[in-house]
Amino acid sequence: MNTPDELALGDVNLKELDHSALSQNIHSFLYRLDNNGESRLPQRAYLATRHAIRQLQLPPGQTILEREMVDILGMSRTPVREALVRLEMEGWVQLIPRRGFVVAPIVADDLQHIYEVVEALDGIAGSLAAKRATSEELDKLDHLIEEQEKALEDEDLLAWTDLDEQFHQLIVDLAQNPRLRGVMDSQSDQLYRARLFTIKLRPKPTRSIMDHKAIVAVMRAAEPDAARSMLQSHRFRARSEILQIIRSMP
Repeated sequence: MNTPDELALGDVNLKELDHSALSQNIHSFLYRLDNNGESRLPQRAYLATRHAIRQLQLPPGQTILEREMVDILGMSRTPVREALVRLEMEGWVQLIPRRGFVVAPIVADDLQHIYEVVEALDGIAGSLAAKRATSEELDKLDHLIEEQEKALEDEDLLAWTDLDEQFHQLIVDLAQNPRLRGVMDSQSDQLYRARLFTIKLRPKPTRSIMDHKAIVAVMRAAEPDAARSMLQSHRFRARSEILQIIRSMP
């Protein structure tokens, strides 16, 4: 898999990628869908392709030819086509006449709009979690912070990024609001892709771990207003770092 600092926002031909590695990663994801009982082919094609885009296995600007995705997914053209059309409607890919589908670039203005929504919703999630989470549930957040510290000690920024995502997702879960979870899910994958894309170009995220510890502390103290404010500030700082990098790219 290409690391974020090795990727560019320009067009990339699928033949330049490690086709076998992409196929292996997608089939590993499909195996997890098997275990979850997901058998609908269009949904499997959609989830697997979206996951590959999210993880930068299909990077921004990457051309996706239907026939190649048919081979990789091991499906007929119909479910693959349905999946690509759905991904286009959601902004993950763009249909280019006579070229096929291209993975959507990471655009600073779009990203800012997403962050503006997520900052507000993250604050709501933190406020609700501070009221509703048990001490044992907050222990899980502490465990994720410990794992993040280990990842930084090992210089494993990809693992750190995944743990960071788990930390924020768990706070949303602790808010115990299914509608909030549904809205956040539709936005968080785009932010994850941007964080992964820029992680090696940003300052070492030691400040984020300090923020996480402070957030859990105010949640343990049952201070919902403080939790809301700290989560929003935390997201705003990350947004500023990432947008600065994206806007500086050619």
